[in-house]
Amino acid sequence: MPQRDQSIYASAPVRRLLDDQTHAMTPDLQRCVGDYALLVGTSAEDASPPALPMLGCWIRMQVEGNRYQGDLLAASDEGLPFIDDAFELVLLQHALEATVMPASLLEEAVRVLAPGGVLAITGVHPMSAWAPWFRWRARGKRLTLSMPLRLMHALQQAGFEIEQARRVGCVLPAGVNAYTISTKLLGGGYVVIARKRRRVVTPLRIRPTPLKVPASGRLSPSTRRSAVL
Repeated sequence: MPQRDQSIYASAPVRRLLDDQTHAMTPDLQRCVGDYALLVGTSAEDASPPALPMLGCWIRMQVEGNRYQGDLLAASDEGLPFIDDAFELVLLQHALEATVMPASLLEEAVRVLAPGGVLAITGVHPMSAWAPWFRWRARGKRLTLSMPLRLMHALQQAGFEIEQARRVGCVLPAGVNAYTISTKLLGGGYVVIARKRRRVVTPLRIRPTPLKVPASGRLSPSTRRSAVL
């Protein structure tokens, strides 16, 4: 009988699920272009981001209770230590499950993502056969499973366009290698990819100002006779 383990993300079933999620989202993320990307994950061992040739530098952070570890250290209740619009891609790799403040982390991910950038979120689906096993295996550790539909709604309210939302992985955490069409509906994990809309530039309308000229003054040929005398 398998023993309960605090390092659930190092277990073989979850590592296979992480691989499946990376495989599912990499083709869409290949289009991301920019200088900086942010990966917020759950452990240093799984801090390897997908290979994206058109992105420059990855910043890697891991959620550990109420702290962020990795390339930068910070407290989770203080937000991510980055300026607004700092990244062209933000990947939350099961991070919403591990943090004690998932709503705040999602808000921070939206804040640091540049307009036109991509936010990718992965996790264990709470309505899958994985959920009871996941909670049992992680007993003693606070984990929150988020509904993808709720995440999508929150992102749409924040001005995002959903580009991909799908179930991935085996139906059962015991995991057979053979995949069937049912994994598209019953897979243990999910991937949500959304793009932040670019800011709309509103052209300024300059209101014409009446021009006073002397009665005997002459106007240039291009000036309309609507000036106030």
